[in-house]
Amino acid sequence: MASHRHSGPSSYKVGTMAEKFNCHYCRDNLQGKKYVQKDGHHCCLKCFDKFCANTCVECRKPIGADSKEVHYKNRYWHDTCFRCSKCLQPLASETFVAKDNKILCNKCTTREDNPKCKGCLKPIVAGDQNVEYKGTVWHKDCFTCSNCKQVIGTGSFFPKGEDFYCVTCHETKFAKHCVKCNKAITSGGITYQDQPWHADCFVCVTCSKKLAGQRFTAVEDQYYCVDCYKNFVAKKCAGCKNPITGFGKGSSVVAYEGQSWHDYCFHCKKCSVNLANKRFVFHQEQVYCPDCAKKL
Repeated sequence: MASHRHSGPSSYKVGTMAEKFNCHYCRDNLQGKKYVQKDGHHCCLKCFDKFCANTCVECRKPIGADSKEVHYKNRYWHDTCFRCSKCLQPLASETFVAKDNKILCNKCTTREDNPKCKGCLKPIVAGDQNVEYKGTVWHKDCFTCSNCKQVIGTGSFFPKGEDFYCVTCHETKFAKHCVKCNKAITSGGITYQDQPWHADCFVCVTCSKKLAGQRFTAVEDQYYCVDCYKNFVAKKCAGCKNPITGFGKGSSVVAYEGQSWHDYCFHCKKCSVNLANKRFVFHQEQVYCPDCAKKL
């Protein structure tokens, strides 16, 4: 943006009439009187003000022949009216800047061009500490929590729509709380059966191994890793005596009178035919197919 100096008047001249001439408008004799010559005509000062004078854009009054005039791009001012529209500094003999149809001094132009603080709406000038977020800028002390109004400054914050919250207020108003420790989950949480957990809280009840992303088993609101479930919780197969985990091979279980078997271990004691999902006879704590049971 360039600075300018105004141009002075050049379309008419003022003098005292020595010869006999009449005013072009009122026909009064101008001899011995001050007159104005404009566009090849002579006129008295009164008619000049009435018919020829430019109108000041600031005070809206005619700029008389005896007044000093400032003009810039087809606009005219009394020299005393030509001032900065912000600080009102006279600019008739100074450089100025025209911006958005306003006349500004160089100092106010600098302020106009500086970004405005979203909080106080005042300019942020060189040397001010500020906070910027997504193209919006604040003075450091104007960037405050929308809830508690404490200064956030350059600290951590959480945006929510048009509002900004400090860590404490965000946790209180919006954060989910872990079902185990009841503290706010600010990052890295997990969900199991619609309940939120810290990843560090969702662990095996026996060995404290983290279960997030791992296979685990839930028993009466207790959570076990695969190894602890096998060793301490899982029922033992009445056939092979190994744990029945429900994982992988043997995930199907046969249960009868308080005992459990892997489906692949549930077979006839005598002929070894698999009896899972088939008729069987239970005799003296042993399993038989119907044919072998008849031979007992």
